[in-house]
Amino acid sequence: MRVVVAPDKFKGSLSAPQVAAHLTAGLVHAAPGTEVVQVPVADGGDGTLDAAVSAGYRRVPVSAQGPTGEPVATAYAERDGNAVVEMADVSGLRRLPGGQLAARTASSYGTGEVVRTALDAGCRRIVLGIGGSATTDGGAGLVQALGGRLLDAEDREVGRGGAALAAVEVLDLSGLHPALRDAEVVVACDVDNPLLGSHGAAAVYGPQKGASPDDVAELDAALARWAEAVRVATDVDAADRPGAGAAGGVGFAALAVLGATLRPGIDLVLDLVDFRAALPGAGLVITGEGSLDEQTLHGKAPAGVAAAARRAGVPVVAVAGRSLLAPADLAPTGIRAAYALTDIEPDPARCMSEAGALLERLAARVAADWATDDDNE
Repeated sequence: MRVVVAPDKFKGSLSAPQVAAHLTAGLVHAAPGTEVVQVPVADGGDGTLDAAVSAGYRRVPVSAQGPTGEPVATAYAERDGNAVVEMADVSGLRRLPGGQLAARTASSYGTGEVVRTALDAGCRRIVLGIGGSATTDGGAGLVQALGGRLLDAEDREVGRGGAALAAVEVLDLSGLHPALRDAEVVVACDVDNPLLGSHGAAAVYGPQKGASPDDVAELDAALARWAEAVRVATDVDAADRPGAGAAGGVGFAALAVLGATLRPGIDLVLDLVDFRAALPGAGLVITGEGSLDEQTLHGKAPAGVAAAARRAGVPVVAVAGRSLLAPADLAPTGIRAAYALTDIEPDPARCMSEAGALLERLAARVAADWATDDDNE
């Protein structure tokens, strides 16, 4: 039997390639002769780089500024002039020193540095995954790193971070990276929030990044000034467009300044890793993530994998650290069964610390239930 293993990461425990490797080991041990194709996936946030590299992209190391200015060692993935940039790996919450949230001052500048490096290397298609960001700066840092200048009333460059945008008067794009004129920028985006207002970047996502109610009001007003400066400079009014509020407003800057298109994260990643090419001849797809819960049903990786497999007529099961979903919840996604580490180990701490070995045991259960031709007729 041919099985396609296409999991997302188990956050805080195993990367998607590690999950795929452990599932493969368990399947092959339990059902010798099983052909396993590993296609680790992501939803456009953490793990997008890993998924691209597992699919044959080359990892290109880059040194860039983290969300609060400290240097971080990051990378982009490249193949045939296509670059994959993961915002979480450079401007993400996990890059905050000591985990200290910085809603007012965190900047997307480092993400722009990685994009600039890819453009300098000749890449002309940039795939930007923006999930997991630490920023609420409207993508201003991204634009600054790519050559834009944000000036105050006295023609001085404004500082980094969302709060600093309260002083912006003019956006000067004369120095914007020239390669952007010919480059295609595609953003993995799974939210439809606008930039401003009660459903905007600051109000909805600011509190998750450490913003108090007063901070939210300050950031929303600052983002409004930024949006006006962008509108004047580009003649593009993107503040109300769905997805403009993604990643603290990076979606807005990508739309208005970089001319980007937005696509659902898992759909974009499935294209990157050629997932659909692995399906012909497969008898089963195994997907999964750390927690199968309500969010899974709304654009997360397992639901996207299941949708693509269902269209190809291949049955899908999911593995997880834990599952909070009943079979009736999963049925509309096309996931026929869910297997959780907590089914064989009730201690959550051990599920985290021993996830690899437990996944191999769980894979044996999947093999027993599914890895014969008779089971799937």
